[in-house]
Amino acid sequence: MLEKLPAGVGHALRGVRAGYEKVVSEAADFADAPETISLLSPAFEDGTSIPSRFTTDGEAISPPLTWNGAPGGAVGMVLIVEDPDAPTPEPLVHLLAWDLPPDLRTLPEGQFRSPGHDGLDEVLGRNSYLQAAWLPPDPPRGHGPHLYVFQLFALDRALSFERPPRRTAVVAAMKGHVLAKGVLVGTYARD
Repeated sequence: MLEKLPAGVGHALRGVRAGYEKVVSEAADFADAPETISLLSPAFEDGTSIPSRFTTDGEAISPPLTWNGAPGGAVGMVLIVEDPDAPTPEPLVHLLAWDLPPDLRTLPEGQFRSPGHDGLDEVLGRNSYLQAAWLPPDPPRGHGPHLYVFQLFALDRALSFERPPRRTAVVAAMKGHVLAKGVLVGTYARD
């Protein structure tokens, strides 16, 4: 939807961004959680550009991820991907995987359902477009580089929802239960 904005509108909105301080890992309830999980991607390094194959300009599939350092007492894992540079009041949610097994250490590319691609969706909450799927990066042309913050949380309990939850429900259920976190940041621009 935002990718359809004309470049001139994107350029005019360059200064309008949700803000990094609003991503889940930076929120007051989670900012002090130990960052002991090393979250990586074989497709891009922390702070570098996400290859276009994982965006709306490419195949729109979810990127591969690996991690280590999750605490032994973890019962559940939550992966949240947000864009704090979206010209919206809150970060745009690109992925909300709320029921990952605690012993999982890798997610292959295309693991999650996305536009035009079948994949896992049973563990997914709703992204900002209300779909239980990977929402590939699609920043407005002319808006400048966007950050995509991949956040992995180890919890001392498993979460349970009757239907795909939204960000607010997952975040509320996580409060007081985060043992550790890991963060990986990728960038993408369409200028």
